[in-house]
Amino acid sequence: MKIIAVIPARYASTRFPAKLMQDLGGKTVILRTYEAAIATALFDDVFVVTDSEVIYDEIVNHGGKAIRSQKNHESGSDRIAEAVENMDVDIVVNVQGDEPFIDKKPLEQLLAIFKEDVSKQVDLASLMYQITTKEEINNPNNVKVIVDQKGFALYFSRAVIPFPREENVGVRYMKHIGIYAFRKEALLDFYKLPMLSLEASEKLEQLRYLEYGKRIKMVETSHVSIGIDTPEDLEKAKAFLIS
Repeated sequence: MKIIAVIPARYASTRFPAKLMQDLGGKTVILRTYEAAIATALFDDVFVVTDSEVIYDEIVNHGGKAIRSQKNHESGSDRIAEAVENMDVDIVVNVQGDEPFIDKKPLEQLLAIFKEDVSKQVDLASLMYQITTKEEINNPNNVKVIVDQKGFALYFSRAVIPFPREENVGVRYMKHIGIYAFRKEALLDFYKLPMLSLEASEKLEQLRYLEYGKRIKMVETSHVSIGIDTPEDLEKAKAFLIS
């Protein structure tokens, strides 16, 4: 089973332009993410795929592997699918370019799903962790996921799911972490299929997989990643780096 990691990296960002090229302890955010992915030693290869000449040069000039997107893409999955379409790989892991502090354990848990899935019932695997405060639960930027008894995703939403009509029934609220492991076939299916209404409404690409019947196995983790979406997040990351 050949496993690779691909880091989709856009230069533009509405909330924090050029965030991936910001300095984080003497290296750019994207370079730290790339090096952290390699350091896990979980992958047969690691690539950055980008629409930006600046990001491409940053990786290549430091001895890394980067791929230039040839098309404009709506989502990270589309960008990755274009890059791996003609590669001989089995499993593709989407590593977020703005999360430079990659933890090895949850990635191992994701990959174990596929190694144990001999009948190929799983199309994708992804991560989630429990959130408990009302502020976190009600925040539409925190994507929530509900799963069945076997851990397969039933739905993802920016809304509060399930709705707490009864509050003392043992419901746990789970936040989705946008790190995915895909079977290559599922990723290419996504690339070729049009966006439907649920994805368009929520602006969540994982809903396209569900709308077309793909099975997403969720893995609970206690590791909370540090994503860099704002200048304030960058300052927190700098503090974490020297702590």
